[in-house]
Amino acid sequence: MTDTKGTVHAFDVLGDPVRRRILELLAQGERSAGGVCAVIQEEFGITQPAVSQHLKVLRDNGFATVRPQGARRLYAVDPAPLREVDQWLEGFRRFWTPALDALATELARGRRERRSHTPTGNPTEHRSTHDRDDTPDQRRTADRGQPHPGGG
Repeated sequence: MTDTKGTVHAFDVLGDPVRRRILELLAQGERSAGGVCAVIQEEFGITQPAVSQHLKVLRDNGFATVRPQGARRLYAVDPAPLREVDQWLEGFRRFWTPALDALATELARGRRERRSHTPTGNPTEHRSTHDRDDTPDQRRTADRGQPHPGGG
């Protein structure tokens, strides 16, 4: 993710929200510098020279390629450094994925148990207040034993 030429670390490049957004745009397909600039200026409120500087950082660090087409410069994502980042992250995925999968299993088991049994062990169709479809106002009215304004 760095090389002997002293290029910027990949996460320094990807750490900037403007550059991440530019990469998202380029991932959709090749775009002109002007097209990228228009979107980024609108979304981030930065100047054209600032957008150009972000494009330069992406290009200089291998995340984007540029080719001239007449008077236009067309940018595209270069997937190589993104693959390198993905490979580096793989070591962390191997660590976290089993733990997150186990957590998801336990959460699902807990939800199933809450839906299928009351504290006394009798089956029920219990739904927590977080699972309810009615609004907080409807719940407060219903909890007082009064019909809610919605007519139910």
